[in-house]
Amino acid sequence: MQTIPTKAYGASGSIFSGLKPMDIEREAPKADEVHIDILYCGVCHSDLHQVKNDWKNTIYPCVPGHEIVGRVDQIGSSVTKFKVGDLVGVGCMVDSCGVCPSCQEKEENYCEGPVSWTATYNGYMKPQNKDFNTFGGYSTNITVKESFVLRIPEALDVQAASPILCAGVTTYAPLKHWKVGPGQSVAVVGIGGLGHMAVQLARALGATVTAVTRDKEKQADAEKLGAHEVLISTDAEAMKAHEAKYDFILITIPDAFDVNDYVKLVKRDGVLTTVGLLGEYKAPINNMEMAMHRRSVSASIIGSIAETQEVLDFCAEHNILPEVELIKMQDINDAYDKMQDEEVRFRYVIDMASLKEEA
Repeated sequence: MQTIPTKAYGASGSIFSGLKPMDIEREAPKADEVHIDILYCGVCHSDLHQVKNDWKNTIYPCVPGHEIVGRVDQIGSSVTKFKVGDLVGVGCMVDSCGVCPSCQEKEENYCEGPVSWTATYNGYMKPQNKDFNTFGGYSTNITVKESFVLRIPEALDVQAASPILCAGVTTYAPLKHWKVGPGQSVAVVGIGGLGHMAVQLARALGATVTAVTRDKEKQADAEKLGAHEVLISTDAEAMKAHEAKYDFILITIPDAFDVNDYVKLVKRDGVLTTVGLLGEYKAPINNMEMAMHRRSVSASIIGSIAETQEVLDFCAEHNILPEVELIKMQDINDAYDKMQDEEVRFRYVIDMASLKEEA
């Protein structure tokens, strides 16, 4: 099998001491694959969790990155969707079993195969074979099946588009699933990388949007993004005044938290969905609060390939873009430090030209 030498940044061991340059190899594209020259890659909070092994499933070496934008520079013999030179994206998945009910229904992100879908980095979503690994977008190039490659609309700013491939679809998918639209009241909890996209998307879908944050300094930003109102979650009186007010609440907090404070904000027959935390809540859900108003609590993970293309097109149509700060690959460890200290304003995006120059 022909391979392509590739420069990357990754974590080499289980004791996280920063990302470092490393050499990896990509396979030349098979008949149904495309090879992509990576231009930009978003920095997701999941990248930080994974390299630190917070979920206790990391396979090292770990090369993060699942918000990839680049141009096709090679195609396999049977590829029909793309041609050399096309502007494309790769999100959180690069494969799935293809035969389970979820995959047959084009819901690959809920793949029911024994290892679930194949993640863009860290191998299978449910790692079973530690000898199988995948390497993500903190690299100069990547090879992916054409069926898991997205078309980036030309109307989108190529430098800013990459977070739509994760932050965008992760918030768009539940908004669409729960049929959020005109006449509905929506609260978005956590105005960071995911939340700032959710505010814009919910507003564009026609909902009345409240941004919920503990940081008063984010009020002006939230209003600029389109929030009709800003609720400070540490203000007990304000939280009390907003109880049973929202048809839909989307929580994007990436760390453990007490969900019960937000359950009280949901209307009768309303829904609360979490997308940021892949783990347990700090406290059990109060079933009495749920039962008294017939509320529902749910969760959602990323989105399907079809939903990812849909949100890219939706963002292009409605002039929605992530708020990003462009960084060099060599500055990634400083960026991680700022993410941990919550100093980043929404989303970092790596300009991969910096890695190519280093190579």
